[in-house]
Amino acid sequence: MISAKDFVLVSISAALGALSSVIAFRFISSSPKGPRPRCFSASENASVEGSQARSPFDPSKRKGYLSWDDYFMAIAFLSAKRSKDPNRQVGACLVSQNGIILGIGYNGFPRGCSDDKLPWAKLFVLIFGFSGSYVVHAEVNAILNTNHASAAGQRLYVTMFPCNECAKVIIQSGVSEVIYFIEKRVNNSDAAYTASHKLLSLAGVKVRKHHPQMADITLKFE
Repeated sequence: MISAKDFVLVSISAALGALSSVIAFRFISSSPKGPRPRCFSASENASVEGSQARSPFDPSKRKGYLSWDDYFMAIAFLSAKRSKDPNRQVGACLVSQNGIILGIGYNGFPRGCSDDKLPWAKLFVLIFGFSGSYVVHAEVNAILNTNHASAAGQRLYVTMFPCNECAKVIIQSGVSEVIYFIEKRVNNSDAAYTASHKLLSLAGVKVRKHHPQMADITLKFE
């Protein structure tokens, strides 16, 4: 037979067990129903953080966009990528005062002249005594590619400072401003470029060096 003491202990244990069951049931029933929290991957977390970085109700404009000067100079550099000249690739972009692109160009052979039948090497030209190269410069191509629009009073963005021959075409076409990125030489000792500076100055064509606001602009098609 169970003693009175054992009976009391069993009764207390049963009561505690019942009380624990009631507490557990109340806790489970009071928990909110719905799907369990989802664990995000690293890429998903980055996406979530990116979406939270800017409120959709923020009325301000996006930061980090291209300035007009960087935009047009970048187009000139992109045009230079079309050049097949192994020595130097130059690009130019003619822009109206209203910011409309009128023409683009790069240095290459004239239309109808095969890229494979004329020499590109400067040494070959010097050996055979030719007076000049066969290449049409980027500035001239940009002005000629204006689709009948006038270059008068417009701006010309060019990756390299124009030579004297290009300066003559720039002046005669009426271009009012030249924005260049680099000089051909640091000390600008080349007579053709010294003449170019003088011609543009005498003709009243404004000349300024481009100072990019962005260090680099990357294009990726993937």
